[in-house]
Amino acid sequence: MHTKTNTRFLPKGLSILFEDRDLLVVDKPAGLLTIATESEKSKTAYASLMDYVKKGSERSKNRIFIVHRLDRDTSGILVFAKTEVAKQTLQDNWDKTKKFYVAVTHGIWKEKKGIIQSYLTESKAHRVYSVDDPKLGKLAETKYKVLKESNLYSLLEIELITGRKNQIRVHFAENKHPIVGDSKYGNDTKSYQRMALHSLSITLNHPFHKKELTFSTTIPNFITGLVGGYERNNDET
Repeated sequence: MHTKTNTRFLPKGLSILFEDRDLLVVDKPAGLLTIATESEKSKTAYASLMDYVKKGSERSKNRIFIVHRLDRDTSGILVFAKTEVAKQTLQDNWDKTKKFYVAVTHGIWKEKKGIIQSYLTESKAHRVYSVDDPKLGKLAETKYKVLKESNLYSLLEIELITGRKNQIRVHFAENKHPIVGDSKYGNDTKSYQRMALHSLSITLNHPFHKKELTFSTTIPNFITGLVGGYERNNDET
């Protein structure tokens, strides 16, 4: 179970929500990579949490394993495994895992709830987009519901039915409602302090004892502030 953490190994804004011998669940801040890229090798959630489980000892055999990823500018729940068996078990059942996000998009949605479905593929320039031919892409499904609107923006709850790279961002941008602060798929003319996308909750079966676990976080103030504030009801995700 989660015990008092040694925060000196954790970057600012990264907090541990749950920990046992198989799982390590964290709340990742926006701006922190999940894993290394060609341009950034060390300032990642993975590297920091590897240091954390090793407690600063290079000879420690403790380690963590990637289960899924969040984009650098997406905040919220990120799940790591602490054994290879746990990683494989979680990934094999990832399509059964319930994953909810919140986002603020530009504009007012005509349909206040629905499912966006397309086949996604990726260009050589690492830009994800939808294609008509199922043979050329992977099926992606995004379920959404508008929670609150302002004159300019809409706050949405999103259930990620599939988990493709950049899926939510692409689906919303292609439907003319890009996520606020999305510099890759949106066309913002002004800058925002971060992208308004947050991994809100994940429900999964524990890889060892199979008990259902739900992890949730609060919605960042920046996101709710875009629509003049929002209070979640108890019956919501």
